[in-house]
Amino acid sequence: MEGFTPCMIDMLVRLYALPDSTALYEAVTTAGVTLRRARAFEKHTVAAFVKAHFSEKWVSEVEVAMTRQPIACFIATRDKEILGFACYDTTQRGFFGPTGVAEATRGLGVGKALLLKSLEALRELGYAYAIIGGVGPKEFYAKICGAIEIPGSDPGTYSDLLP
Repeated sequence: MEGFTPCMIDMLVRLYALPDSTALYEAVTTAGVTLRRARAFEKHTVAAFVKAHFSEKWVSEVEVAMTRQPIACFIATRDKEILGFACYDTTQRGFFGPTGVAEATRGLGVGKALLLKSLEALRELGYAYAIIGGVGPKEFYAKICGAIEIPGSDPGTYSDLLP
């Protein structure tokens, strides 16, 4: 629809109150999935996955995440194939995202696991709160990590976007 702009609300997460992720990580591992930080020499591979499954804008954010020390991008892999990714500290410091899981892999808990890995990493960096910027599935984030809407945050940092 011409002129339509989707809602880009931001959400706030209390990092000191994250749920226990042990059982989720064990379930994902049992499904043959490895969760880990991407490595610098894999930048082109992760960027190609994001470009193929998501968007050019997200490729730009992945490239920023790959320059952080430690690298601010987690990936889920199985049989040397990327299934999903999650970044933090890209568009803004203390922000989670972008994140995505290949459509064929959804339902295994990979997205939840990548979300919690990233939020735990932000907590380890000393943040008490994280912002999930430009949220799509609000209910998902509320359920998994207790995220709440930030009033007045649409469009937030995502205004005046270039094509």
